Amino acid sequence: MEAIQQLSPQNVITKIDKRSNITRRELIKEYIEPAIPVVLTDATKEWKAMGKFTPQFFKENYKHLSKEVKGKTYAMSDYIDLMLASTPENPAPYPYNFNLERFAPELLDDMKPEIVYAKSDRVKHPLLPKFMLSGTEVYELFLGGNGSAFPFLHVDALFLHTQITQLYGSKDFFFFSPDQTPFMYPKEDNPKISQVNAFNPDYEKHPLFKKAKPIKVTVEEGETVLFPTKWWHTTQINEPCISLGRVHLNASNWDDFTTDNFLSLKKYNPKLALPALIYGKVLGQLINLQEIIGS
Repeated sequence: MEAIQQLSPQNVITKIDKRSNITRRELIKEYIEPAIPVVLTDATKEWKAMGKFTPQFFKENYKHLSKEVKGKTYAMSDYIDLMLASTPENPAPYPYNFNLERFAPELLDDMKPEIVYAKSDRVKHPLLPKFMLSGTEVYELFLGGNGSAFPFLHVDALFLHTQITQLYGSKDFFFFSPDQTPFMYPKEDNPKISQVNAFNPDYEKHPLFKKAKPIKVTVEEGETVLFPTKWWHTTQINEPCISLGRVHLNASNWDDFTTDNFLSLKKYNPKLALPALIYGKVLGQLINLQEIIGS
């Protein structure tokens, strides 16, 4: 993939910035409001997780956990062995991921202070019902090995913004800006997932993908990438790797979030769909007012 990107004329970028010592005001003005990804190099400098969350730590302390990947279940201890021995020719199964709030909530305190990707952390708002986050994980741990790659090019669920922190090892990210959606061949039944195999595209089936121009950025251990919704992305791993995924919700993606909830509920719980949409719109206005008063 060639490392170049096309955005709207006023926001053309050719690489993902890496920033340190950035203030929250600068983060909002320079990256969040214009909807541009950024890598923060020092957001984890106070995290106890750094240096603690190693493969050996999870093998010794979380051997009771297991995860099914592609139809086969792997115990944590067995997966760590596969992850450490992984090669591009024989990669460990991926993604091997867990909901931290459910399976290891005691670890969350080791990943503070948290990054607030806006004027407030709406995912944590006390009036946001848990069911409106169904279909995603707020905190998600990913483990993988050399040669592993995320299985599809995608936009994250519920149009949530995303934070990925490298707790151990590095990871390569490939981003495509929202204006390149016509080149992504979104699936009809799930338009947030591309039909294209980004690492081995079939140009006969997907000729427009030739026009797609990604940006590649390597997120190193201790670094955090923040990126807004509607940016297509996938990842590739070249060494043993442990990552924390964290979703974010703010004013810029609130309407997309509530609308996507409505469309999902229409399929699975239609009686709840319209009330949830109305509630979401009212709650959004309330939080907007709270943020204005608190600013």
